Parts: sequence; C-alpha cells; structure tokens
Amino acid sequence: MRHFWANVIGNQLVWLCAVVGAGHGLRWPALLAATAYVGSQLAMSARPAVDLKVLAVAVLCGLVVDGIAGGSQRVVYAAAWPSAWLAPVWILALWAAFAMTLTVSLKVLQQKRWLAALLGLLAPLAYLSASRGWSSVLFAAPSWQGVIILALGWAVALPLLAASARHWQHDAAAVANTNGAHA
Repeated sequence: MRHFWANVIGNQLVWLCAVVGAGHGLRWPALLAATAYVGSQLAMSARPAVDLKVLAVAVLCGLVVDGIAGGSQRVVYAAAWPSAWLAPVWILALWAAFAMTLTVSLKVLQQKRWLAALLGLLAPLAYLSASRGWSSVLFAAPSWQGVIILALGWAVALPLLAASARHWQHDAAAVANTNGAHA
C-alpha cells in the first residue's frame, strides 16, 4: 500500500514541478522531479523492465499527442523548443512519470481499456489547470479545438499504454513462471 501512495503522490508532485517550472520558462524542474520519481518507482517495481518499456511507449505517445497539439498551434507550450511540432521536454517528463502509474495506481486500466479511453478524454483538464494556474500551457481561441485535439490523442494513447503494460506484465509473469518451474 505504501508503494501505491508513493506512486500517486509522487506523480502529482512531478506534475506540479513541471507546470510551475514551465510557467517560469524552466525545463529543469520537470527533468529533476521526473528523474527522481521514475528512479524511485523503478527501485520499488517488481518488474522494472516492464515499467521501462511502458515509459518508452509513453514518451513516444507524448511526442505524437503533444507534438500534434503544438504543431496545430491550437496549444502553445511554455518553455518549448523552437519547433512547435516537438513536444517540450517538460511535457515528455510528465509522460514518463505518468507511465509509472500504469503498473501501480492505475493498474485497473489494464483490464478496463474503455475506462482508459474515457479517462483519456478527461486528460485536457490537467492542461487547462496548468494553463489557468501557471500559464505553462496556452490554448489558442477557440480553446475547445486544442482541448479536442488533446482529448482525442489521450483517448487513443491511454488505452494503448494500458494494453502495453498488460501485455508486458503478462509476458514477464509467464517468463518468471517458466523459470521458476525449471529451478
């Protein structure tokens, strides 16, 4: 249970460091917080190789989802790269941190991908909060267009991430069972 709460609270702290830092034009708070959080989660993980694979897919999803959102110019990120088509590093740090939740606090999404899609549709609420609270994300008028882009991207990405986590955890368990049978 301790790992569950460390997973939830740690992820929220990474989000806070990232959006406050980006709102001040800084990338390093997100990188530092995400590195510490991911490292701590990997240290507590029963299957760190699975978490690393999910993290890699999450960063790719972030490159696509937030790259499209930024490239569309409907969503503008603070502390961004010169090209709007490249998701900012602080956003990618958030995707990496979020990946760590898919085998712990959000593990239920592995079994209920419809719920993952539904939660994905709600993901823009975090962006709106970052926009209103710290100006780390700005939505071009009309803002609903940027919200829709992010919602659709997350509604595809989150079930994909949940399915990947489930697949790799299942494979790791099968390998562990096979190795245990041979011991």
